[in-house]
Amino acid sequence: MSKQILFLISLALLAACASPPTLALTETPIPPTEAATSVPSSTPEATFTSTLTLTPTATTIFTPSPTATPAYTVLRGEVLQRANCRYGPGSAYLYKYGLVAGSNLEAIGRLDDASWLQIQAIGGDNSCWVKASLMDVKGELLNIPPVYPNQAPLPVSPYYSPLTILSTVREGDQVTVQWLGQMLRAGDEESANSPLYLAEIWACENGKIKFTPYGLFIEQLIFTDETGCRETSYGRLYFAEKHGYAGPTEIEIPE
Repeated sequence: MSKQILFLISLALLAACASPPTLALTETPIPPTEAATSVPSSTPEATFTSTLTLTPTATTIFTPSPTATPAYTVLRGEVLQRANCRYGPGSAYLYKYGLVAGSNLEAIGRLDDASWLQIQAIGGDNSCWVKASLMDVKGELLNIPPVYPNQAPLPVSPYYSPLTILSTVREGDQVTVQWLGQMLRAGDEESANSPLYLAEIWACENGKIKFTPYGLFIEQLIFTDETGCRETSYGRLYFAEKHGYAGPTEIEIPE
């Protein structure tokens, strides 16, 4: 073995026996980690503003259904016995002409209660009024149109003035009407039994307005007008002569 090799071995042994060098450990401070502060993100909640655009809805307007008009008709009938036919619906009215039993006529109108009928010759135009019980009408009387007073006015006298009411007084249910009278000229009376005055009264009776005509020879009328009707009571006053009626003068009935 050469000297050079031995020298190298010797150096290696010496190095192995020597104490290990001391290592100086320098701590490198680690900067403290900041605690993560969890600040919740203030994300605004979505606010839904409900802006409702109201589309106008068509408002249904309830139009009342028109009241059905009854199907009125003209009926035919036969006169049962000789009868007086008058200018208005009642025996208080002036006589117009006579009816012969067995005559066939048209019933063209009626009072509301159908107690009197407006009749004429078939196809004619000269009407008058007769009591319904004196006719044999073919059909229901209430199917004939009601016409009095609005659609069947009385004939007007051109020779006399309307009457003047002096007073209308109520005492309980009794009403008294007084007026200024007139005199007929010679030849204008229909007959000795024909009333000078005609009063038409619509008065309350048993909760309903009832129509009553009065033929009068004096300048006063007393009638009953009860309470309990929704409609207003009223009346009309005429002066009667053979050509027709002067008036009417309205009667204001006190409540």
